[in-house]
Order: sequence, then structure tokens, then C-alpha cells
Amino acid sequence: MTSVQKIYIATNNGDIGGGEVMLLGLAATLGSLGFAVTVVGPRSPIGVLEAAQERGFAVISLDASERIAYMRSLRAWRRDQPDGVLWCNGLVPAAATAGLRNRVVHLHQMPSLLQRPIALAARIGALATLVPSRTMARGVARSTVLHNWSPALERVAIPRGSGPVRLGFLGRPSEAKGIHILADAFDALRRQEPDKYRLRVAGEPRFVDARERAFVESRMRSLGSSADRLGWMPADEFFGTIDILIVPSVVEESFGLVATEAMSARVPVIVSDAGALPEVVGPDHPWIARAGDGEDLVRAVKEAVAALPADDVVEKAHERWKRQFSPEAGRERLRDLLDQLGLSPEGPQ
Repeated sequence: MTSVQKIYIATNNGDIGGGEVMLLGLAATLGSLGFAVTVVGPRSPIGVLEAAQERGFAVISLDASERIAYMRSLRAWRRDQPDGVLWCNGLVPAAATAGLRNRVVHLHQMPSLLQRPIALAARIGALATLVPSRTMARGVARSTVLHNWSPALERVAIPRGSGPVRLGFLGRPSEAKGIHILADAFDALRRQEPDKYRLRVAGEPRFVDARERAFVESRMRSLGSSADRLGWMPADEFFGTIDILIVPSVVEESFGLVATEAMSARVPVIVSDAGALPEVVGPDHPWIARAGDGEDLVRAVKEAVAALPADDVVEKAHERWKRQFSPEAGRERLRDLLDQLGLSPEGPQ
């Protein structure tokens, strides 16, 4: 077994998205296993590096503010700093350092058709290629599954009393995440049973272009006062203000982090059948709607509402989170993976 003291984690983006949330969790877990962790990223945007510093990690800021400049700077830095293992947290750092030694390639999204040749080249010489689900592994040959994990969340529920059922959406309000499908379903529910439902949307439209942002804004405004736009909110705080979380993604999801957060917090969750979402909630989960189908989402909402408070489903989902997607489960899987790769920290774990 090779003794490796340092692991450098190179971010895919300077801003924080789902993959960068996992980067911070990965850094914490590697640190708990005894590795010296340094986070590498661009000078701008600086969100990831600031978050890493706030959590006590060493950081390396590369003089770059655009993607191509970041990739060039990262490759030059790695050639000058070849010690330790470079953990490429996404396709961007993996492609930038293609062919260099002592790298782990960690892909959080399925490469598009145009990206597939880049992804193949990016994996040359890597110790391993990791993906977050079995669903994604079926599309990435010779990859290893390392499920994402999410923290334990305590939900302090605000009772709705005799008020409307509060349906929640948490994340990036975009077409890929199915916010327009949710709006269609919510419209239908309002027409069928006026005043029975309320929609609460938390999240910011990061990585969404101007055209799509305008479309989403228009669609949300059409829902009137029965829909609340809350902007960014901590997940645990948001979960206390809803009765059911809906994850209506249209894009083939490589994982489903927000679904695991709901499972952790004991919040009933409806997911679409896009990508790995059914894999995350498990084969016995009762509320799965067809992706892109507003009518089927209406069906799933009605079934979930009829089952509230759905204690048996919620507890089963929480136990699944604990076994599969909790920080403790993630730590053990990561330790096993590092053992398989023959990597261990210097000193006791």
C-alpha cells in the first residue's frame, strides 16, 4: 500500500453547485481519514475556495477567471507540483490534466455526446474513474460507483394546521430540473381543488442562461400569489416549511442529492424517473412520476397527499439514507475505495 499524505482536490467550477457541495464533503471525509487536503480552484469565481477556507482547508488559488485559463493554469501547476494525489472533481480538471500521473477522475455528470471524446482522453493515466450511481456507471465504461452522501438534517416542522398542503422545490429552478413541469402540475391541481395547495420554491438560477431564466420567471409569475419564491435557503430550514418535496427533473440525473437530504430530514419526497433518482429513493418507493409528464406528477402528488403524514414511507426512506447516503456510510465506502487503490495516509487513520 502506498503512503500518500497529500490529496489535492481540483474543483470543476469556481461557484458552488451540486458537484462542489460534494467536493466540500469529500474534503472533510478525506481529512477525517488522515489525509492532508488542499482545494485547488480559480481566483474567480471564488465561492468554492472561500467555502473551503471557512471549513479550515488549505487552498491554492490559480490566476484564472475563465474556464480555458483555469484549465491551462491547473495543468501547469500540476506539472510543477506532482506530489500527492490529484482528485479531479469533474470533467474540467480531469481534461486539463489528462495523461498526468496520480490522478483520480471523479465525474458528477454524464458526459454529453460532444464531451465523450474529451472524457475518454481525460481518463488516460487515472488511478480510477468514479461516478455517483450505478445508473451513470452503465454509461461510463470501467468506472467505479462512489455514491454521494449528505449530512444529517434536523427538520423543525412548522405545522400547516388547516392551511393548504405545502409542496416544495429545492435547487436550481431550470427546465432541466423540471420546474416548468412542476408549474404545469401545480396549475392543474389548483384548477381541480382551489386553495388546497401552495407551492414553495427555494434556490437560485445559477448556471442558467438569460433565455431560460426569463422563461422560468414568466412561468412562476403566472402562478400568482399561491407560489412563493424564496431564493436561497438552508435545506433544513426550508424542509420545516413544506409538507412534501418534489424533485421533478427532466434531465437524466446522475444522482439526486436533494432527494437524499429530504430522506435524511424525514420529509416525504416525490421524484421523477429521470436517471438515478429511482435508484436513490429505492425500488419500493411509492411516489415516482414519469419525467416530463405533468399529468403523472399530479397523480403522484395526490397519492402522496392522501398518505400524509406517511410515517412508514418516511421512516423507510430515512433508514435507506442512513445505510446508503449518510456521512458515515460515505466514509466507509471512501475508505474501502482508497484501500482498493492502495492509498493510505501517513500516520494513523
